[in-house]
Amino acid sequence: MQITGEVILQTIGWVGSLLIIWSLMQSRVLRFRWMNFAGAVVATAFNGIIGIWPFAFMNFVIAIIDAYWLRRIYRERHDAAVYTVLTLEPSDPFLQHFLGIHADDITRHQPDFDPLAPTDGSERSTFLVAHGDEAIGVVAVRHQGEGIGAVELDWVKPRFRDFAPGEFVYRTPGALTEAGFSLLELKNHDALDPIYLEKMGFIKGDANWVRELTP
Repeated sequence: MQITGEVILQTIGWVGSLLIIWSLMQSRVLRFRWMNFAGAVVATAFNGIIGIWPFAFMNFVIAIIDAYWLRRIYRERHDAAVYTVLTLEPSDPFLQHFLGIHADDITRHQPDFDPLAPTDGSERSTFLVAHGDEAIGVVAVRHQGEGIGAVELDWVKPRFRDFAPGEFVYRTPGALTEAGFSLLELKNHDALDPIYLEKMGFIKGDANWVRELTP
């Protein structure tokens, strides 16, 4: 089968269209922006080559908008002025409401987590991560005595997962050290993301991931 220039050009056009369509199906903000940007660039080139200038212009503008947001996302992803960590009681009404709304996704990632206070009577510190005025994630740590904390939950909304906002909880000194923790333990299970945990400073042991906190 001979591949002609027209076939190649049509393929490029389809690739651009499919990338834009696929991007709209992404829940993660960063993934959406990159795919939409790539699709818009390809679509700009395709429409420019065949001389459909209104569509070339539209996709060119979309690519510029995506580039702006990508630059802003990468600039703000580690900015403590953009993310806020709030310490809440486990029984806080808004916290319980937030956990209830996202209960299914939370269960998939940390199936043993109980949104209510630990039944064994131990104390739990709960940290809500906010992006501006939007609650986006929760880290819950159970006190085990002598500064040791068991991480019972480390969860964030799907669209913010590429940004790993848990770092604002694990920073030292920070909310965890203020709550009296000097060592964190996280029980290993299949749903954990090793790459994320290593970024957060955890080291894998035989049964647990461990992270030391410095005042």
